[in-house]
Amino acid sequence: MFRRIRNQYLRYFTIFIYFVIIFFCAIELNFLWLFGYSPDMEDIKTPNLSTSSEVYTADGKLIGRFYRENRSPVDFKSISPNIINALVATEDVRFYSHHGVDFYSFFTSVISTAQGDKRGASTITQQLAKNLFKTRKRKSEGLISHVPLLRTVVYKCKEWLTAFKIEHVYNKHQILTLYLNTVPFGNNSFGIKTATLKYFDKTPDAVTPAEAATLIGMLKATSTYNPINYPERAVERRNIVLSQMQKYGYITKAGYDSSSKKPVGLNLSYVDNSGHGDSYIRRAVEKWLDKWCEENDYDLYEDGLKIYTTIDSRMQQYAEEAVDEKMKMLQKRFNNIWGDRNPWRDSKGNEIKDFLLKAEQRLPIYKLLKKKYNGDTTEINKYFNKKKKMTVFTWNGDKDTTFSSADSIKYYTRILNTGMMTMEPSTGKIKVWVGGIDHKYFNYDHVNQAKRQAGSTFKPFAYVTALDNGYTPCDKFTDKPVTIKYKDNGKDEVWQPNNADFRFSYRDMSLRWAMGKSVNSITAQLTEAVGWDKVVQYAHKLGIESPLKAVPSVSLGSNDVSVYEMVRAYSTFLNKGEKVDPLLVTKITDQKGNVLQEFTLKTEKVLSEETAWLMLYMFRGGMEEPGGTSQALWEYPGLWKKNNQIGGKTGTSSDYVDGWYMGITKDLVTGVWVGDDDRSVHFTTSESGEGSHTALPIFARFMEKVYADPKTGYTWGPFPKPWVKITKQYDCPSPRIIERDTTENDSTGIQVDSTGALNVPASGLVPQIKIQLPVNK
Repeated sequence: MFRRIRNQYLRYFTIFIYFVIIFFCAIELNFLWLFGYSPDMEDIKTPNLSTSSEVYTADGKLIGRFYRENRSPVDFKSISPNIINALVATEDVRFYSHHGVDFYSFFTSVISTAQGDKRGASTITQQLAKNLFKTRKRKSEGLISHVPLLRTVVYKCKEWLTAFKIEHVYNKHQILTLYLNTVPFGNNSFGIKTATLKYFDKTPDAVTPAEAATLIGMLKATSTYNPINYPERAVERRNIVLSQMQKYGYITKAGYDSSSKKPVGLNLSYVDNSGHGDSYIRRAVEKWLDKWCEENDYDLYEDGLKIYTTIDSRMQQYAEEAVDEKMKMLQKRFNNIWGDRNPWRDSKGNEIKDFLLKAEQRLPIYKLLKKKYNGDTTEINKYFNKKKKMTVFTWNGDKDTTFSSADSIKYYTRILNTGMMTMEPSTGKIKVWVGGIDHKYFNYDHVNQAKRQAGSTFKPFAYVTALDNGYTPCDKFTDKPVTIKYKDNGKDEVWQPNNADFRFSYRDMSLRWAMGKSVNSITAQLTEAVGWDKVVQYAHKLGIESPLKAVPSVSLGSNDVSVYEMVRAYSTFLNKGEKVDPLLVTKITDQKGNVLQEFTLKTEKVLSEETAWLMLYMFRGGMEEPGGTSQALWEYPGLWKKNNQIGGKTGTSSDYVDGWYMGITKDLVTGVWVGDDDRSVHFTTSESGEGSHTALPIFARFMEKVYADPKTGYTWGPFPKPWVKITKQYDCPSPRIIERDTTENDSTGIQVDSTGALNVPASGLVPQIKIQLPVNK
């Protein structure tokens, strides 16, 4: 065919054209996998902008974002003409006249490069092809990518092909918008809106020619011309852009003179309150959605999802305020107790001598140092004892100091932490999630990630097992020493639990009184009577998923569980015996608001309504029975209005390592844990370290704030009346009150009703009372 062309040069040219066509076709088809992937027309029509996903509270407040590239897209009308003009004048002056590839600029750039004047020839459309469709990334690479010169030719041809496709699908304004929403501006700012807010605290429609020139000037090299780090270079580059704008008639000579004399004029006061930084809630949402994203092929960091959580912003704020207020006091108490002494102690109170060494050895850096110095402990110790500047957490704000790594371990090991969660059992909605005191310094989540010994907050699982298997709240056991023999892995064991005060009253106590007073000896007897295997069975049935060792001490909280599990399990009692699958996310939409998934409440009937209601009655015993462990709540006047009732259970593990409080109101269940991340560090006495003195105050202060704000929708009030007819006796005889101190609170009108419950007026003040306990015979 080519021989018919007699003109030799025309024949060669024709052959060349055929070769180019075949070559482009081979690239487009990825012939023999030589050239890698090329975006097709469907990809061009639905580009992936790698947009951040946003997390909202139930009342619509943005509290977090997931992104790899921090961008916030805008439309063309929201972009100042100054930005558009600066971009076209600097990057592609013939933008409006070409169709994606500017061959005139290409050939002139080849000639200039040959003459030593290297300059680029990529059009804005080609740059968009490279940035948006990743034409030079691994996915777009084929076998030819290993051939240096040919690889560059393929890259450029692929950009041309993609640019032609883009111009076929989009008009010029759309291309400019896509480009400006895609391009990086440094400092983790992707897209023009993020950049204008970052550098000038302005939206894209409000920037001046000088500001626009500064931003567009950065595109040549975002690090080199960064106005924060290199203001002089940025001004020099900005003025080059301004001169281009004047050259092509986008600004006048006077405009150039005025703008080029201005300082860079940064305004870095903008604070992104969208909460895109890390937080306990954000991490919890990410974990909660892991499976959904995998099953539905969504990328949380790139697909621009809008995630609506169940978190109530007001209640979350009140919880965080309560934590700050009370944990600050607890830390001060802890520091006063230990002073300059090291608090890491064994069960006998002796200081653990190698504590710091073992703490260092648990750090990832220790293995690297050991390898680097061939196990030379002297060199490793030098590293850990070398002083350096660092910023540390304090309850008065971040503090700059000079610490060694060993100093840092000592400092942070002494800091107490907490976990708190509140749920509405009727809907399963999680209203509050406080994973710790400060995510910036303590990113270990103490709601769902951490698991600690539950102490006496686990006792209700023994009592619900009993009530669901024939016992009543009024059945009595004697508070006396207990010896329980059992086998553990085939080995004979003996367990003899003590009460918290290491004394036994030898009184007969109803189950309600025993649970309200948290009597270990009676709980142990009850556990033996119903079977510790059965207690474990009920705990799992109610929502505890952690492994539980079936031993007699299980009811006293010898196993590790999470705050999340405990709140879920306790919610069963308030939800008429229906176990709740907690909801943290209710809805997910795409950027346009199209609903991708809605999550609804899932429940399972695990208790009868009678047993569930009787357990609520039992929980009230902590407030109403003599010596009830929840009675410190009377000290909070904001809790006691309109005949309010609160139930709950305190918990403290051995040596006061873990303090718990599980609080129940007519609407909500809240779990609070307080302790140190290292179990060797703890309080020393019941007065300082019991759950009633550590975790309970956080719950109390939180609920005061919730009740004080009618906008939360949660008000004072009594527990629900029985949902069904109660067949078991629960109106138990109470110890007879024989004396009452009326010196201070006689006018409060506090009375004891027929069930032995204290009826407390709105003031919340409680008289000093003395009781005569029934004598055990």
